[in-house]
Amino acid sequence: MILTIAGKELRSLFGAPLAWVVLAALQVVFGYVFLVALDRYQIMQPQLAQYPNPPGVTEAVIAPVFGTATFILLLVVPLLSMRLIAEERRNQTLTFLLSAPVSLTEIVLGKFVGLVTFLMIACSLILLMAVSLYAGGRIDAGLVAANLLGIALLASTFAAVGLYLSTLTAQPVVAAISAFAVLIGLWIIGLGASDPESPLHLVSIMKHYESFARGTLHTGDLAYFVLVMILFLALAIRRLDRDRLAA
Repeated sequence: MILTIAGKELRSLFGAPLAWVVLAALQVVFGYVFLVALDRYQIMQPQLAQYPNPPGVTEAVIAPVFGTATFILLLVVPLLSMRLIAEERRNQTLTFLLSAPVSLTEIVLGKFVGLVTFLMIACSLILLMAVSLYAGGRIDAGLVAANLLGIALLASTFAAVGLYLSTLTAQPVVAAISAFAVLIGLWIIGLGASDPESPLHLVSIMKHYESFARGTLHTGDLAYFVLVMILFLALAIRRLDRDRLAA
């Protein structure tokens, strides 16, 4: 049933003009950053060759695209997640959804999986860009894989936060603004901490993403993303349970 709901949500996303606009904008931005980084790398290659350990094409070209994707997703995910539950509430169809013969967990996970699938489709162009570089040389497959895993976890966490905040209101715009505020808070919370051991780094979402961007995998960072996703999905289920009891 989760996959059925996810498929319905995915069709709904592709049936909305906003999703196509977002998809097109992402591809334009990613493509532009990729071409600019590739052009800069080709120009600087003679200078880089003089260094003992010069950065490879993956670090110089693909890594900036992933870095751009993190910021773009921060802006885009609230716009896509705002309608997941808030629109159901605004259209007064939430009662019918809650009375359907499916569990609240299936409803929440189905909508979550549908949105995450859309985001992965949007980010798939980055992988194609990385593969295209094989035509001109070798790339660091490990670095690409780590960045892909990191961007997938980051996008999924953003989606979980946006889904929960969409359950709190009947106004999609309010849900989008609230999601953006929470995500930007998680983004910048560690910037004001000068101490590397500051507890603020424990909740900083970008601090935990940095290891993936460097091509390394730490279980603590992986656990952070998984736990944050579980937390906000559980909060969304609890919120819908309150709505079901009040209906």
